[in-house]
Amino acid sequence: MPFDPNKPANNSPNSSAEMRAQLNGLKDLIDALPTGAGITGAVIESVTTLPPGNPASATVSLVGSELRFTFALPEGAVGPVGQTGNDGQQGPQGPPGEVSQTDLNNATLNMLNQSSNVTNNVSELPSGFSDPDAETLRLKMNELILALRR
Repeated sequence: MPFDPNKPANNSPNSSAEMRAQLNGLKDLIDALPTGAGITGAVIESVTTLPPGNPASATVSLVGSELRFTFALPEGAVGPVGQTGNDGQQGPQGPPGEVSQTDLNNATLNMLNQSSNVTNNVSELPSGFSDPDAETLRLKMNELILALRR
């Protein structure tokens, strides 16, 4: 397909096939230049960002022995909050990211260190009681205090 400076048409949807055809058309024009022209290189002279909705454009010129390209490309339209900067709909939520074992271990240790500190100032009940029910209660309280420190 030959290069068509009228493509893409204003407000037309993006098409990778059309863009590929345009770029291939430009390449064909470059390849068709006579080898005696002495072209030694190609330079992208500028890329300009245009507001959304403006047509894209590209120009090429021969300066000395270099081809010089300029491009003007429109930004994608900004969608509502939560959408990306394009004209399409927001895609589905992706799966959660991976958590490394090291990150998990560090988070667990951090949580345990913070949780354990809460009981450090609570001392165990030191001596036994003569009443068997009170002694059972004392032993269970000490068991609970020690379990909270883990």
